Amino acid sequence: MAVSTNVNAPKPTTGIGAELGRRFRSNIQTYTIILALVAIWALFAVLTNGSFLTAQNVSNLFRQMTVTSFLAIGMVFVIVTGNIDLSVGKLAGFVSVVAAYFQANVWYQMMPNQPLIAAILSILIGVGVGVLFGVLQGYIIAYLNVPAFIVTLGGMFILNGLILLVTQGKTIPANQPYFSEIAQGYLPPLAGWVIAAIVVVFLFWNMFRSRQSRARHGFELPNLGLEMAATIFFSLLVIGYVYWVNQYRGVQTPVLLLAITALIMAYVSNNTRFGRYAYAIGGNREASRLSGINIRRSVFLIFVLMGLLSGVAGIVLASYVGYGTTAAGQGYELDAIASAILGGTSTLGGVGTVFGALIGSLIMSSLTTGLQMLNVAPAWQYLVKGGVLVLAVYADVYFKKNR
Repeated sequence: MAVSTNVNAPKPTTGIGAELGRRFRSNIQTYTIILALVAIWALFAVLTNGSFLTAQNVSNLFRQMTVTSFLAIGMVFVIVTGNIDLSVGKLAGFVSVVAAYFQANVWYQMMPNQPLIAAILSILIGVGVGVLFGVLQGYIIAYLNVPAFIVTLGGMFILNGLILLVTQGKTIPANQPYFSEIAQGYLPPLAGWVIAAIVVVFLFWNMFRSRQSRARHGFELPNLGLEMAATIFFSLLVIGYVYWVNQYRGVQTPVLLLAITALIMAYVSNNTRFGRYAYAIGGNREASRLSGINIRRSVFLIFVLMGLLSGVAGIVLASYVGYGTTAAGQGYELDAIASAILGGTSTLGGVGTVFGALIGSLIMSSLTTGLQMLNVAPAWQYLVKGGVLVLAVYADVYFKKNR
């Protein structure tokens, strides 16, 4: 007699030990950079007698990483496809200069009594400039087949010249009301706790929704206890962060904007055709072409997205610094690339995550802040950052070779 089976029934969950081993082996590089971040914080906490972990310093640390993080998020998509963008730092700098120019010389004179409208118009123009430059570079790279390295290197020089033309060698103020709140503002403590509660509820909802989806499609369910422990851990991180920064002045406005952007980009990378195509192109370009993926269109849109995020970074930069300067955006492209690679984005393409880039950006910002607090000479700061980046690339190659 035949025995009926339900092919849609969920497979049994694995044990905690087996599940831990599997997760560690498949995400060893991610766990390595998290441990590296913890070690860096512990080291600087000891060397600064605890000053590194004060509420004010942690608040400033997260605020300082936001500009680099916006760029690093876009850089993940660029590097995943096997490309590079050397112009993002100067593009963010040019956007900051343009926003400052319109704030100081146009809107402030045309509508001195309407600072909110002036701020909104400056934001729209700045982000629009970023998108337009992304369209230009993306078209040349994707449709004219000019290597991204050459196009973006040329773009970096062009943008540097445009910055000098707009500023005329002078500093342009960008500290008008409302506009300065973008990167210098804080949320009230109660608002921070409300956001923390929403995030915690979302984390648990997302965990159970994911398990239901796996069960519905007949996939093996991860160990429930392990998933609960992970969700509780990340919830405690969110609650701890809000508690800590509330000891100073509250959750920073640019950090909230960064968190929202990161969540959107993470969803795009994992749950949309656009994101899946990006990883497919970087993993095997020829196979992607044969499977019908429009590679040119995907690469073009990725550089447009990079331009958009550079525009956002430029607005935050102008608001944070309070000025548009001739040196705006200097070196940010290197920090963005380093952050993406430190976060596990493979230089060979096809591998990388948005949240990994955020961790990488936090590592870079932590190194800068910690070394400055120890009064380490700038020359040695560059040497340390360079050494860390080389080690990260070596780890990427090593893990990929032995996978």
